[in-house]
Amino acid sequence: MPSGNLTPREIVSELDQYIIGQDEAKRAVAIALRNRWRRQNVPEELREEIAPKNIIMIGPTGVGKTEIARRLAKLDNSPFLKVEASKFTEVGYVGRDVESMLRDLVELSVNMVKTEEQEQVRSKAMEMAEERILDLLLPPRRVEPKPLHEALPEGPDKSYPPTELVQDHTREKLRRLYREGKLDERTVDVEITESRSGPMIEVFSSSGVEDLGVNIREMFGNLFPQKKKRRKMKVSEAVQILAEEEAQRLVDMDKVVRTAVERVEQSGIIFLDEIDKIVGSDSTSGPDVSREGVQRDLLPIVEGSTVNTKYGMVRTDHILFIAAGAFSFTKPSDLIPELQGRFPIRVELDSLGKEDFVRILTEPNNALIRQYREMLSTEGIALEFTRDAIEQIADVAAVVNERTENIGARRLYTIMETLVEDISFDAPDLQEKEIVIDAEYVREKLEFIMEDEDLSRYVL
Repeated sequence: MPSGNLTPREIVSELDQYIIGQDEAKRAVAIALRNRWRRQNVPEELREEIAPKNIIMIGPTGVGKTEIARRLAKLDNSPFLKVEASKFTEVGYVGRDVESMLRDLVELSVNMVKTEEQEQVRSKAMEMAEERILDLLLPPRRVEPKPLHEALPEGPDKSYPPTELVQDHTREKLRRLYREGKLDERTVDVEITESRSGPMIEVFSSSGVEDLGVNIREMFGNLFPQKKKRRKMKVSEAVQILAEEEAQRLVDMDKVVRTAVERVEQSGIIFLDEIDKIVGSDSTSGPDVSREGVQRDLLPIVEGSTVNTKYGMVRTDHILFIAAGAFSFTKPSDLIPELQGRFPIRVELDSLGKEDFVRILTEPNNALIRQYREMLSTEGIALEFTRDAIEQIADVAAVVNERTENIGARRLYTIMETLVEDISFDAPDLQEKEIVIDAEYVREKLEFIMEDEDLSRYVL
């Protein structure tokens, strides 16, 4: 569903299809997304003055923070990048610099736009690939000119069709067989252009260009011509490879880069996870100084600045930043004041309990129960879960989260995998094609793990 004109209520409705609960967070991101559309429609002189309302999500792991941001980006078809703030280090320390996330986002956007452009020229590329396949099956014949007396027929009733007409007729016959799929298994000798993978130079400096990855083949393209190699393959495989080559030739990369950079600047989303890990105490020495340094390095990016990438200069003024953290031992007010001011919207996400787990297992479009049912159906197995089995799974997840570490809905993944492990392993050989998992089966499979707290820490 195109997101350009979605109202906040419609955005929340779309998110509800994948994420259970967390209404406050959904409302916040829905408004932020709608504000982008509003900004595009205000008078031009005011457009540049409207800054995005960045968001901090506060809540334990596994409650849906990342999923909300990811689904929002898919809804808007926006370039989306998730980064852990704890991976960055202050300039001058060993580690990634904060500008690298912009370069990663632009690279991702370029690949995204390039794929879209290739899809648009896919039919044309397939036509060109078809002609190349026919050339391989019936190489064009070179006709040597003959002397005039040899070229003329011997007598009034002697006439021969020109060689070109014969070859055209054969080519059209081959084309018909190809389109009917009767040549798919025939082997052809294809010349393929190898992708450029020349030596890389990693450049380290305080300006943080280590991610630019200077490629010698790009710098001296003509000095290192692209290599070609010949491979024997079936027609059905060859046509896909040739179509890919033709699609790349048809795409205007200058246009792709312009569109990709514009998309990053106007609708990019960066999800800064674990932002609480770069909050330090009041100490003036040690690692906390570096944490505060990361915050100060982040500030100009979030505030709005221009970053140098291999595709040119990219502005960050209108990129939406969504930060997230558990803030178990710290709070958002422990961030440096300048950075706090760049995240005006704060939402707290709720911890998940048994009822939430029941809904997560059954309601979303990508519900776990549905995933396992569909996967095993590929083996001819009809897998069903009774209602009491689902409630039992949810109960186990809630209890284990209380006893050990609360990892939210992620606990369901480990429990479900443990529960259906034997069925998954034996599925290809099972004679019984209909399997019903009830509460008794769940208790039988998980009881001994539940009783041993140490074991449940490792298994669940």
